[in-house]
Amino acid sequence: MGTDDGDERRVPRVPASDDDDDAVIVPDTAGGAPRSRENTDHARAGAIATAGGADGNSCSPDTCTCGEKTGADAELETPPVATDGAGVANVDEMGDLGDLEFTKPAENVSQDVDNGSPDTRVGIPDGVDLDTPEYSIRSQMNDIETPDEKTWFMELDEAVIDADRCIQCGTCVAACPSDSIGVGDDGLPKLVKMCTGCSLCWDFCPRGGLRYERQWKITGGEDNVKGAGDPITEFSAKVDDDWTDGAQDGGVVTGILATLLEEGEIDGALVATESDEEAWKAESYLATTTEELIENAGTVYNQTLALGNLDLDRWEHKLPDKDWDDISLAIVGTPCEIEGIRALQDFEWDYQAQNEGIRAVDYTIALMCTKNFNYYSLMGEQLEEKRDVSPDEIGKMDVLHGKMMVYGHDGEMIIEEDIENFHDAALKGCDECADFTGFCSDITVGSVGSSDEYSSVIIRTERGMNAWELTEPTLDYHDLEDRSAVGKLQGWDKKKAFESLERPFDPDAPRFIDYTDHAENYGTALNPHDQGH
Repeated sequence: MGTDDGDERRVPRVPASDDDDDAVIVPDTAGGAPRSRENTDHARAGAIATAGGADGNSCSPDTCTCGEKTGADAELETPPVATDGAGVANVDEMGDLGDLEFTKPAENVSQDVDNGSPDTRVGIPDGVDLDTPEYSIRSQMNDIETPDEKTWFMELDEAVIDADRCIQCGTCVAACPSDSIGVGDDGLPKLVKMCTGCSLCWDFCPRGGLRYERQWKITGGEDNVKGAGDPITEFSAKVDDDWTDGAQDGGVVTGILATLLEEGEIDGALVATESDEEAWKAESYLATTTEELIENAGTVYNQTLALGNLDLDRWEHKLPDKDWDDISLAIVGTPCEIEGIRALQDFEWDYQAQNEGIRAVDYTIALMCTKNFNYYSLMGEQLEEKRDVSPDEIGKMDVLHGKMMVYGHDGEMIIEEDIENFHDAALKGCDECADFTGFCSDITVGSVGSSDEYSSVIIRTERGMNAWELTEPTLDYHDLEDRSAVGKLQGWDKKKAFESLERPFDPDAPRFIDYTDHAENYGTALNPHDQGH
């Protein structure tokens, strides 16, 4: 708007309203003073009357002496409508609201935003690497150093898994309160989501932070570290039934579990079964009937990460009508697996939903064990490649009297060799184990100390005694035939462990070993994630 010679801004005159109450004031689009809506028709015609100034300037619809645009000029311009993000799209140039129109969304289909290629990254320049950075990026960015007292899965990975010392017990999977540890395609624990650094996977690993010999005393008392431990009683026993033909030795483990099921003592038993895809590959299975127990009788000589399969949600279909808080389970495992479950049960901690299976285990049965095997090394390299025996040809396997025995489906022995010939297929972490007879279990069962077709049975706890008394009527049993054989093999196992362990063996020391102390003994890296692990 123009100004006079005195630099006094001229203000358009606002026509008087007949009814001030009904006059709605709207802003003047030319930047001048407000005007009433009842005068908008006049404004659209371009006729804005101004008061005559001292110089006598005046305006008409088609002429202007004050510098304002005429109606003719205004008709040549298209008023702007705010549809480009600068304002509300349904308001015209005079501030009048219009109706909004919405596009109705499609039903039962997803929005097409990827042009049919959801698996293709868009807009990544050639040569740009978008892979997840290593943990060391933290120190590169802000010089953060991880406190030594905080232990992560990366430490367990560095000191145990990558060091080929993992015994595949699954304790770390069961211990993780954030459900961050899973099982990889190679059968080893792996991180599946962010680690919180709670340290529990390290603390409870029998090859990491768990001083497993201390757990013997916690579970069985002061006398439970000598010889083969401090049992209540020992027997040689077998189940006298036709189904024992497919069982290991006397079928005692299956007999005890079947009795516990029938008596209502347990709702199921976590045992090993043979994989449907790979012959003689062990997998965890929750048996809830006697028929399922008999079908899975026998021993499969590789680990199942049993404790990692105690997730009750996985077995919900097997126990559909049970309240999870009242479920009672038995678990059959190697001595290291039983050490792990007992350590988890003895430790006061908050059981998360994925840890309820730990609390549900009421009976533990350990299998006498000097070592276990990597499935692919034993069945692939040792038997199939070196000895030309396909896993599909095998009907039964046994380790007895220091021999590896392999039978065909017709019962004929295919291989009988010294177990040491298969040492390369054994899990290297087994060399550090001094627990041949399952010091932490309720019941230990094996073949050493008994004649063929009988099992050696060691009862260690009152709960184990209860299971034995319930099962006794179905068993043929007598005193353990050769206690010295069990003691000698336990002594040999301890000697081997003392030679392999890089840390002190001390049943009186604290239960948990700090990672820094372990690293000092084994020479592993401190804070490996800060070093680009």
